[in-house]
Amino acid sequence: MDVQSAAPAPERAATGGRKPKWWELGSRPDYRFSLANERTFLAWIRTALALIAGAVGIDQFASHLGSPLTRLILALVLFCAGATLAVTAYTRWARAERAMRHEADLPRSLLLPVLATLTALLAAALGGLVVTS
Repeated sequence: MDVQSAAPAPERAATGGRKPKWWELGSRPDYRFSLANERTFLAWIRTALALIAGAVGIDQFASHLGSPLTRLILALVLFCAGATLAVTAYTRWARAERAMRHEADLPRSLLLPVLATLTALLAAALGGLVVTS
């Protein structure tokens, strides 16, 4: 009996016979690209935290801007945008990591134009509140 044939396959040995997870498939990308992908993920998380902080700021410290209902709506929109951005940041990071591991094109993100439009609309709404107050 050959010693090599008795040894388990490296992929099966590492996972205990289970199907490997997505980050174990494909080839390991250059660390620089993985770290750049992680920095992008962290930038999206910082943006999500800034949106949430803006919601708290409007709710707690801008009592002179508009009606309480208007402030509540703006704060809720910012909270929802921050939460959505945080979840989307992880899925975007995972999709990019998967694409790098399989040497495929990086996926496009429709979140960029959506976030830019949302930011412009919120800036216009807040600007209108400041001018009218």
